[in-house]
Amino acid sequence: MSEHHSAPHSAASGSSREFLATRPWTKSYDDGVARDLDLPETSLSHMFEKSVAQFGPKAAVSFFGADVSYDSLGRDVERVAEGLRELGVKAGDRVALVLPNSPQHIVAFYAVMRLGAIVVEHNPLYTAPELRHQFEDHGARVAIVWDKAAAAVQSLPKDIELEHIISVDITAAMPRRMRAALRLPVKKLREQRASLTAVAPGTTPWKELLDHEPIAHDHPYPGAHDLAVLQYTSGTTGLPKGAMLTHRNLESNAAMGSQWLHASSEEVFYGALPLFHAFGLTLGMTLAMSLGATLVLFPTPRPDLIVGAMKKRQATVLPAVPPVYQKVMELADRKGASLEGVKVGVSGAMALPVHLVNEWETRTHGMLVEGYGLTECSPLVSCNPLSGLRKAGTIGIAFPSTDLRTVNPETHEDVARGEEGELWVSGPQVFQGYWKRPDATAESLVDGWLRTGDIVKIDDDGFIEVVDRLKEIIITGGFNVAPSEVEAALRMNDTVEDAAVVGLRADDGTEVVVAAVIPTPGHEFDEHALREHCYSKVTRYKVPRRIVSVDDLPRTMLGKIQRRLVREDLQGREIDLGHKG
Repeated sequence: MSEHHSAPHSAASGSSREFLATRPWTKSYDDGVARDLDLPETSLSHMFEKSVAQFGPKAAVSFFGADVSYDSLGRDVERVAEGLRELGVKAGDRVALVLPNSPQHIVAFYAVMRLGAIVVEHNPLYTAPELRHQFEDHGARVAIVWDKAAAAVQSLPKDIELEHIISVDITAAMPRRMRAALRLPVKKLREQRASLTAVAPGTTPWKELLDHEPIAHDHPYPGAHDLAVLQYTSGTTGLPKGAMLTHRNLESNAAMGSQWLHASSEEVFYGALPLFHAFGLTLGMTLAMSLGATLVLFPTPRPDLIVGAMKKRQATVLPAVPPVYQKVMELADRKGASLEGVKVGVSGAMALPVHLVNEWETRTHGMLVEGYGLTECSPLVSCNPLSGLRKAGTIGIAFPSTDLRTVNPETHEDVARGEEGELWVSGPQVFQGYWKRPDATAESLVDGWLRTGDIVKIDDDGFIEVVDRLKEIIITGGFNVAPSEVEAALRMNDTVEDAAVVGLRADDGTEVVVAAVIPTPGHEFDEHALREHCYSKVTRYKVPRRIVSVDDLPRTMLGKIQRRLVREDLQGREIDLGHKG
């Protein structure tokens, strides 16, 4: 692959770059938000232990009403770290986490960090084929796994060479009354723990790690620039790649979020976003923990769980995606529940409708602001300020210590001021590249700037408007879906000769996965059967909501399917995108 070189800038584009270099958006910063961050040369482990020392008896995490103090969380981290050390985990090793939101997830995350090892986050609902690619790529020898997902991990080929699978029963962190409601008698749980019989046969129970002594205080800590997390993302095309994030990348994002939200230890964050996703990881495991705040965790962003929790411990900060805010309001209406007290809603992953902002703020008397990020930026890049200076329809302004450019994606020249161009980002949150993918890294990082693949316009005040995406990745419900992965799953079915997968915009503004398939001659097209086939191959959110039969697919002269033309064709058919669950 040829190396990229920036061409000389024209006078117009030069003025644009010089204009952005002054960070015009900082004049729209709220009081107290610094232009640049003063970051310590420490790690997430140091950050976490500082909060434990300062806020010891305070509730760090709440799970279905069961509170875990910072002291208790810290002790569990030290014990699990020692247990992992005795299993042979050392600095630089990858440890896979395949866990839903739970207190155990947070303990596992910081325990791996304490050893200087690298956390690899995975969606616990992934199928074995989806997990296989990632495990083959990162080479973890130890996996900490939700007991319900253990079978998928255990079914991975032997050449992956997993040495230890630690199974976690997340119901153990729930209150007794909740376990009883789930028909998991306390007596039976005690018997299971006493005999150390794992819920997932052939795995090591989580309790065995908790039974260790705390790790020695003089065990070496990681440094600020050591790798902390491999976060898999589909990036611009193809199968997921591991974005390499350092302790500095993640800690800088936590500091940015803390300043932006004017947050303190008194906050109550709702962790409805999945912790295995970059958005949830930063707004939960790093930002909330860095403040000494309380994090109320939900294993899934169900509106009934969120509204129910507000009766006991009201959120002050609720990060979510637009459909969640809408559904929470609708359910609160039916239940007669109040949403007052939610000071800030931080929305991302998809466009935030203006009417939703107005309705939410009327109901809560708080703020709802739209932000923007991507996994390669840990993920925070920009957000609307918490003031009257925000601009509806934009993704806000850049966070502290963050620089932006708008660039012609073909020539790499900076475009003229106010014109459309690809957004390039530079700052302490920008990742180190893709794990074992030097070519992909060189394509995404140019002279220290990250190419986002998003076409934007930046106005005179520094507010960013997203115009289009260069990349073909579909973003549905906040998750990236690589079309090629779903297409490959469809082609595995004998009734499909070829397939193209695209994202279509539904009436509510969400992006929906839709497929166009050419049926194999002699086979009958059956949309329902194809969807059922896909459920066995990819995670549910990747399964096309609609599958349409077509006679042919538009292609280039080289035979490559032109997804843009497929999208235009499907949009013209006025397909019903209603839920087909």
